[in-house]
Amino acid sequence: MAIWLASRKGADYFTKTLISTTFRSLRTSTTVIASFRDSDDSSTGSFRKPYLFFPCADSSPSAVFRSRRFESSQAGPQLDFFSSDDDDEQIQMNKEVAMKMYSGMLTLDSLDTVLYEAQRQGRISFYVTSFGEEAINLASAAALSSDDLIMPQYREPGILWWRGFTLQEFVNQCFGNKNDYGKGRQMPIHYGSKKHNYFTVSSPLATQLPQAVGAAYSLKAEKKDACVVAFFGDGSSSEGDFHASLNFAAVLEAPVVFICRNNGWAISTPTTDQFRSDGIVVKGHGYGIRSIRVDGNDALAVYNVVRVAREMAVTEQRPILIEAMTYRVGHHSTSDDSTKYRPADEIEHWKTSRNPVSIFRKWVQRKGWWSDEQESEFRADIRKQVINAIQVAEKTEKPSLENMFTDVYEELPSSLKDQERLIRNTIKRHPQDYPTDVPL
Repeated sequence: MAIWLASRKGADYFTKTLISTTFRSLRTSTTVIASFRDSDDSSTGSFRKPYLFFPCADSSPSAVFRSRRFESSQAGPQLDFFSSDDDDEQIQMNKEVAMKMYSGMLTLDSLDTVLYEAQRQGRISFYVTSFGEEAINLASAAALSSDDLIMPQYREPGILWWRGFTLQEFVNQCFGNKNDYGKGRQMPIHYGSKKHNYFTVSSPLATQLPQAVGAAYSLKAEKKDACVVAFFGDGSSSEGDFHASLNFAAVLEAPVVFICRNNGWAISTPTTDQFRSDGIVVKGHGYGIRSIRVDGNDALAVYNVVRVAREMAVTEQRPILIEAMTYRVGHHSTSDDSTKYRPADEIEHWKTSRNPVSIFRKWVQRKGWWSDEQESEFRADIRKQVINAIQVAEKTEKPSLENMFTDVYEELPSSLKDQERLIRNTIKRHPQDYPTDVPL
């Protein structure tokens, strides 16, 4: 698993060459190629020959998918690299961090599996999984400071877990009970926590990006030793807010790190139908922002890239764009059936051959930090914890009706008072249509 610039060359070299380079993995059956020019002018890049995912020897749909992710691709000279297979001492991660990252990946997988099942059982209304993107979640969380502000999309619960959000808090939100910080007014998985500097998830695409730049500019004005980290998917790059935000950040030199999870699909729309450019990284280039591409399924690579990018954003007070190449193994949400628009063997390839959890597990096991016995015990224990949290959440009372109208205005306006009066009168006339578990 390649961790080339950030760990082998160090931050100084990384600063000079943070243009459009690619961190690669030896385990993949594809070859990722990039070219770049080392430039003394750090404000501009010189990406000339975009990368190409070469197909395997077979001609399966998964191989074709990998070779055609971007039609405009062409080969360039290969980067020097080394692999974490070599157990290189310069991989900058200690046992404590590595084990918390790996346990977080397993926890996220268990949380997703059990809550997905709960939705299918009709116990919650909606759910979104992070299958295939666990490395981006936990590796980026480990590389950041707890003072950094997180502007999530909706596949970053691992970062919230890393900062101390409990399983019970996750489940309370999904069940919308009285202990849900949103008081039942948000869709499931729309987490938020002021305590953990994690802004509440918002469904509309890319709305968090201009907010991230504004928040980052305020950190700069207050001379805070922190940055804002904004997550988004490849589909969000088609939104106007994305382009406005990058220009906004570049002009104001705001300390914000944009992390794009390029997982190949915007619900059912593949990247080839979204744009003809070489991915997202060149878009940052166009706005004068240092940008880098990383193997999003390689936890070690993601950790090192985000760690150095965060340092640059804070110390140099400038924006950075990271494009993490990954794949959405699960459906977009419980409202989606991805088998309708992509072949099963494509999904299976990424689920098995390029599973970020399995890849990182092999590394920690080679280090002697993890065993098959620990794996079985941990998975069984964490599943029990999630199931117990669900049982507690289901028995917890729902928020009262009045919470539908509070927490927006300091004094409730007459229009909302009229709406509340109308609802209460309707409930009195038709009590059989109102859920009995919601207090009036």
